[in-house]
Amino acid sequence: MRFLPGLICLLPLLSSLAHAELIDDVNDRGELRIALEANTPPFNFKDDDKLTGFEVELGQLLANELDVRADFVVTDSSDLLQGVETGKYDVAINHIAVTPDLKDRFDFSEPYSYADAQLIAQKEEPPRSMLLVQSLKEEAPKVGQTVSLAIPFQKGNPAFHASLENALQRIKADGRLEALSQKWLGTDTSVAPKP
Repeated sequence: MRFLPGLICLLPLLSSLAHAELIDDVNDRGELRIALEANTPPFNFKDDDKLTGFEVELGQLLANELDVRADFVVTDSSDLLQGVETGKYDVAINHIAVTPDLKDRFDFSEPYSYADAQLIAQKEEPPRSMLLVQSLKEEAPKVGQTVSLAIPFQKGNPAFHASLENALQRIKADGRLEALSQKWLGTDTSVAPKP
């Protein structure tokens, strides 16, 4: 019984080792589960029941870089972030603005796009909901304010974070992200505007 206190001290360490890293789950499944709303062109939408748009193509590129297939799951705004938080989805690629509140709940990729908050909010048409607009409700955007759009995933997955960052860097470095941005948004939004 002399070793019992030592074992009790090790339990927190052992339980964290038992928790599988998200990248291992993704690799074991052979797919990246990507949540999106599919109702906000040109970001993501259905065209004749086929998913398409800037973020759909970005998700496919990221999955290819991770050497897995993209599994897009269409959901609504009430389930999108909650599903990522609970592990139902690996990531959400749905023009989500990085805010202090969301950074407390999720880890994020580096931004894949920069957008004018007012411009995007003005394009919104009821009844469609846009997480970007929702995430900015508490922090009303100022005219000309630029927001960073990034990919949220569960906190505590450093290997997944590194893999996602490396994949995104390769897509940026070879010009594929800029080409996607030009194709769908008419301008290069992959680079932060200069102040």
